[in-house]
Amino acid sequence: MNAAIQNMLTRRSIRKYRPDPVPEQLLEQIAEAGEYAASGMGRQSPVIIAVTDKAVRDELSAINARITGREGDPFYGAPAVLVVLADRSVPTHVYDGSLVMGNLMNAAHALGLGSCWIHRAKETFETEEGKALLKKLGIEGDYEGIGNCIVGYADEQREPKPRKSDYVRYVK
Repeated sequence: MNAAIQNMLTRRSIRKYRPDPVPEQLLEQIAEAGEYAASGMGRQSPVIIAVTDKAVRDELSAINARITGREGDPFYGAPAVLVVLADRSVPTHVYDGSLVMGNLMNAAHALGLGSCWIHRAKETFETEEGKALLKKLGIEGDYEGIGNCIVGYADEQREPKPRKSDYVRYVK
């Protein structure tokens, strides 16, 4: 089987991470894969914020947790977060950002790392605290949060759920 397809078939969302930092060179490769995601008319509406600074990572986690109304770390202990935002003025911004998220997760898996899409990026950056964080990071523009791609070394093995029998419907 083709290696790229095998990678997609074996990737799982990881919800338990070792505390080991992710080497910068690996994060750069993952982010580059995100940069090459397809986008509507090639407009490249998304931006990726690669967060390894523990204080910023923990601030993002805390905002995300408050949105859910739960305690704990919604980033499952992952040491790195690749936040995907997309320019609201581009009609395909949500789809563009979603494709970036897919590329990030597949690239992480190909490099031996775990990842998971953590929602509530939209809500995070609609809060005053989230807007202030973007400003502090020098991110200007009318961006919508698409997703948080947490990345790190997996501390669990996950098996795939069986696929539903009518997932693909062929028209011949």
